[in-house]
Amino acid sequence: MELPVSDFRLKNSDLKIGPWRFTVRLRTGRLRSTIAVGLIVIALSLAGTAVRAAEVIDRVVAVVAGEIILLSDVRAARELGLVEPEGGTDPDRETLTRLIDRALMLAEVDRYAPPEPGEDAVNAALTTLRARSASTEAFSAILVRVGLEDMHLREILRQNLRIQAYLDQRFPADTDARQRELIAEWLAGLRRRAEIVDLYAAR
Repeated sequence: MELPVSDFRLKNSDLKIGPWRFTVRLRTGRLRSTIAVGLIVIALSLAGTAVRAAEVIDRVVAVVAGEIILLSDVRAARELGLVEPEGGTDPDRETLTRLIDRALMLAEVDRYAPPEPGEDAVNAALTTLRARSASTEAFSAILVRVGLEDMHLREILRQNLRIQAYLDQRFPADTDARQRELIAEWLAGLRRRAEIVDLYAAR
């Protein structure tokens, strides 16, 4: 899969598409694919205007498993603590790699449809996430800053719980280390088979 440019940029008023907000899937049927391609063409046509704009705040950094990932998705995941980089020199790069893996895993989860997490589980995950902030107000400020509404955050957490349930079911192991090893091998195979367009370049 190839895109005609290596870096197109979006302004704040443009469409927000990505696994952290409104997902556009390029792989799920002819109609959706046609719509998604149309959106990309529109976004590319807007790119010229965005590049010339005084304030450019977003750009596509990857397309993976039919999902478009924006730079704002990467930074939202970091700010909210949904992804925690391991201390490398480029935390955006590390976070994007984790989001790419997440998109691949979610595509597999959607194929097999594990049991849906209950509202109690989603509420517990949200409470845990909020507890990482200094206060409720601080957490709310982060949501405003990254442009994420509570309903979308809850959907992200629901998807994360689905992924974890799938992994626990598919890769039972005696130790956490062994499970991580099995998952890493599985992910390596997913990466080899998937169409991944990585447009990230450190700024």
